[in-house]
Amino acid sequence: MPKKVLLVYGGFSAEREVSISSEKDIATALKSKGYEVIEHDLTDVWKFIELLRAEKPDVVYNGLYGNWGEDGEIQGLLDMLQIPYTHSSMVASVVGMNKHLSKLVAAQNGVKTPRGQMMTFAEYKKQKVGLSLPYVVKPVADGSSVGVFLVLKAEDADKVTYDDENTQLLVEEYIGGRELTVMCLKGKSYVVTELKASNEFYDYNAKYTAGKTQHILPADLPEDITATCLKYAETMHKAIGCNAVSRCDMRYNPKDGVVLLEINTNPGMTSLSLVPEQANYAGISYAELCEMLVESAACRKK
Repeated sequence: MPKKVLLVYGGFSAEREVSISSEKDIATALKSKGYEVIEHDLTDVWKFIELLRAEKPDVVYNGLYGNWGEDGEIQGLLDMLQIPYTHSSMVASVVGMNKHLSKLVAAQNGVKTPRGQMMTFAEYKKQKVGLSLPYVVKPVADGSSVGVFLVLKAEDADKVTYDDENTQLLVEEYIGGRELTVMCLKGKSYVVTELKASNEFYDYNAKYTAGKTQHILPADLPEDITATCLKYAETMHKAIGCNAVSRCDMRYNPKDGVVLLEINTNPGMTSLSLVPEQANYAGISYAELCEMLVESAACRKK
């Protein structure tokens, strides 16, 4: 009998639409590899649990992004239910999603990150920022550049806004230079992609709008810089304990060198996404990549 895969997508985060846009491609790829695929748009947790009990899938393919999807929440639920799931474990997901925690891991493993400080939005409004301009303000735990503000000059500071004054923020020095990204698949990184966005920086709109960003693959970099990028991606993947696949975003300029911005433990799988593109460069088709994720699925054992 073919392995039964429950593909969960949608969810409750600001990245719901991104998840929905990648779902059909993932389902088609898995079916082409002979899996029995059940597609489920997550809008109600109890209905999801009832579906898991009724269908008894062999694997849950985690097609969720952002909060509740890649921050350890769904992973913890599936661990308790003893159902293997794709991508990283609960602990790795928590650390990867939390930019402050992942910076601490990076520092302990010789990976350079921007100088920064953590604070609430309320503290930010009281001008508690100890960094000189320019700097970047972003939520500690969110993805796809959601809620990111680039403060280049003093008047930009007042444009930073969040709904909740208790929102935890990471304020970091702005690292200029070339935008780079590296996939790590089963502990190995293959190539560096340079991203040239038509926007001022590689934001949500640039990531998910066709034609907004040019992908240069492989990036035209000095050999030592390429080697550092590949090493950083492999180091973070291992240090955080990622399973199967991760992607690290970095900046490079001659003054600062290579600087890690963040790690993503559940990288995007849309037609514009970087991981499928880098996998293809390494000779791994989209369908093969999806198959690798399913076959490496795991859960924490009791």
